[in-house]
Formats: sequence, C-alpha cells, structure tokens
Amino acid sequence: MTDRRLHVISYDIAKDSARTRMAKILLDYGDRVQCSVFEAQLDARDVERILRRARRLVAEGDSLRIYALCAACTEKVQALGREGPLGVEDIVV
Repeated sequence: MTDRRLHVISYDIAKDSARTRMAKILLDYGDRVQCSVFEAQLDARDVERILRRARRLVAEGDSLRIYALCAACTEKVQALGREGPLGVEDIVV
C-alpha cells in the first residue's frame, strides 16, 4: 500500500507557455485551489514524476514548491471563501 498524503504545490513561473504547461501537469495529479496553487493526494513516486516533468519548465528566477502535510496538519487546514477546486472559468490571467 502506498503512503499518500495531502500536498500543497505552488509555482511562480514568468513565461506564459511554461506556466500553462505546469498547470496542465499539476491538473493530472490534483485540484487547482488558487491560480498558482494546487492540492493533491500524492505518494513519493507521484512527487518524483511531477518534479521530473516540471524540471524543464522552471527557469532561473522561477520556482516550484511542493509541501507535504502530515495527517495531523491536514486536519488543521483552515480556509475562507470558495470551497473546492477552481474551474477554468474562475481563472483570470
């Protein structure tokens, strides 16, 4: 059995085409919760796959961050406003 846990993934990518491709990669694994922030249930292999696919998109000055949340931390997540993932119609660039 794999050890899946909630991960928060954020990115800051200057180039429009690379930013769009990064979003498409992350949508393969989880849900967009803000314009450049995703939440996903991942195991270690998923994280490695994301990093491998994303590596070519992150240029100098850009960033990709993946935060793993422990079970106790996941229970303490708090949010205000919109619940659930953003749809395409919610995103303004």
